[in-house]
Amino acid sequence: MPPVPVSDTSHRIQRTSRVLAAVCLALIVALPATVLLYWWLAEPAELARQVNVSAEAVMAPLQPWQRALGGALTLLPVALLVSGLVQARRCFRLFAAGRVFVAESTGYLSRFAGRVAASVAVGMLCSTVLSVVLTVNNPPGMRQVAIGVGSNEILSLLFAGMVWLMAAVIGQGQSLAEENDAFV
Repeated sequence: MPPVPVSDTSHRIQRTSRVLAAVCLALIVALPATVLLYWWLAEPAELARQVNVSAEAVMAPLQPWQRALGGALTLLPVALLVSGLVQARRCFRLFAAGRVFVAESTGYLSRFAGRVAASVAVGMLCSTVLSVVLTVNNPPGMRQVAIGVGSNEILSLLFAGMVWLMAAVIGQGQSLAEENDAFV
């Protein structure tokens, strides 16, 4: 297979980066709205399953304050994820402008990874609190506290770690290139 000319690769990176920046923007807008809508409309059994308790665990009808608090707690990890998506969008916009190997993009990638990891950690804590919020109106002895770590959390942390490491490697390559330029 013949090598792809650099200009074709650069154009492809720029085009893909523009698309990914647009996807990030769509998610930045849609995620918070979707979370609030979900907590307002979802059946209690579905909400219970989302926080690692059985569908039957929510015995009393949910009060509006429970839905509001559930939505607010769920927004905490989403806010961190949205903040990470803002960083990713900034990085993709640099790539779309042809600025790939610059320190700025490395910083954006690192911050994206850190915020994804923080979102996962905060999400696990919030899920535990949400199990209490959803079952607080149950009779004594029937309230629940659930702690859960699943494959989604593990894969998200792995993904964040990989992106962080790639940003560090790119940053080291940038430093070496700048050092070589200084000697020439």
